[in-house]
Amino acid sequence: MTIPVIVAQQAQSVILIYLDGGPSQTDTFDPKPEAGRDITGILKGFIQTDVKAITLGEKFPLLSKQADKFSLIRSMTHGVFAHETAHYSMISGDLSKGTVVYPSFGAVVAFKKKEKYQGILPPYISLVSANSRFNEGGFLGNEYKSFDTNGTPEKGVFEVDGIINSFVNEKAFAARLSLLQRFDSLNTSINDKNIQSNIQNMRLKVSEMIQGDIRKVFDPSTESNEMRQSYGMSRIGQSCLVARKLVEAGVPFITVRTTGWDTHKAHFPKMNTMLPELDQALAALLADLSVKGLLDKTIVLCGGEFGRTPRVQWEAPWNGGRAHFGSAFSYLVAGGGFKSSMVVGATDKTGENITERKVFPCDLIGSVYQLMGIDPNGTLPHPTEGNVPILPSLGKQGQSNGLLKELMLKP
Repeated sequence: MTIPVIVAQQAQSVILIYLDGGPSQTDTFDPKPEAGRDITGILKGFIQTDVKAITLGEKFPLLSKQADKFSLIRSMTHGVFAHETAHYSMISGDLSKGTVVYPSFGAVVAFKKKEKYQGILPPYISLVSANSRFNEGGFLGNEYKSFDTNGTPEKGVFEVDGIINSFVNEKAFAARLSLLQRFDSLNTSINDKNIQSNIQNMRLKVSEMIQGDIRKVFDPSTESNEMRQSYGMSRIGQSCLVARKLVEAGVPFITVRTTGWDTHKAHFPKMNTMLPELDQALAALLADLSVKGLLDKTIVLCGGEFGRTPRVQWEAPWNGGRAHFGSAFSYLVAGGGFKSSMVVGATDKTGENITERKVFPCDLIGSVYQLMGIDPNGTLPHPTEGNVPILPSLGKQGQSNGLLKELMLKP
């Protein structure tokens, strides 16, 4: 079955806030306050936002004030309960169980935008690291994997691999670069003018990236203290601030990846810290993008590889933990051509079963492609298989339920 193409405004960038390990949907975007202690645990409260359709978990007071800027999908599903396969399913959209190992959708965006994007920075950047449980480049190769910054944006100098190093001062680096350029000028063994030109262009890009103003994109200290504090001085807060700066620089795909969401044990003590940090960072990002006029052209996604069991595991050894849950989980979507103030899909009173509009990974990713001007029914070049579908699961029964037409703006 071919999915009909929806004509919508075109986004320029994607920010994926990836909660690695699997966040609890009932504690975040699909609260069940009436379900009782076995479902709510100690987080039994909820917040009714100014948008009638949207309620949030009690730890999202700041995000609740931005409800007019986002929508929620409460019926994400893929039925996968293991981290490795769930990551692959959620990030590639592939549920076909075929022999082709697909790239992440960040890598696909980088590949599809390679001609249009002329920036110096890599087209796909992860703050501070990408998912390591599978090869994100897939058959497209390492050229399209994300550039991982590493480093700690929340502490002192944000050292970015290959770009910012506090142990080498600018004068010392300039001397090294000058020496390298002199060496290049003395190298007469390369007669091919195209190769010489490519080497020179590479040197210029390296110089501009490391010595030029572009490095300031990675430096949150160039922002006002008030702005930094609004995002929170946490890892996720400062990463989201840098993500906004990367959007301003035109980078097509940015992942903000945080870990620690695999909460089999000590779930609620961890949520008491992690949820307020997420609340502050995500609320500030949406507000900041909106004020700067960037939200309309920037897609923001927030979720993980799956959710967590609605029923709390009170018994030992879990003692109040939540296990993996791939049957029903939630995602937040905003900007870039997605409608706001909506809820798509629903779960039952305990959050264990989807009752309305299943949304599979390829349905969400395909909608992102569509809004980015990429044909979700198109193809990718495989090195041995020829052209293969960009989303092999799209339109397949049990793997797809169609693009999110109800969430996509029309011009």
